[in-house]
Amino acid sequence: MKFPEGSFERTGREVAASPLAMFECGVCWQVYDPTEGDPIGQVPAGTAFADLPENWVCPGCEAARERFLLLDDGND
Repeated sequence: MKFPEGSFERTGREVAASPLAMFECGVCWQVYDPTEGDPIGQVPAGTAFADLPENWVCPGCEAARERFLLLDDGND
């Protein structure tokens, strides 16, 4: 999957991310880990960031998905 690099900064560049990639909120630093999902948002474990519902928001601060940055591509 490709995601905007630094999307909350609107750089326009894209980065590739694996389904195991973790993303971090650029507002409150909450980490979305696909192996854990989001119990608050009722997202089951194993759900990749790319597969989150369009209306999903950060469970820590309710920021939009576009505010998240690629933290780890899951390939280390």
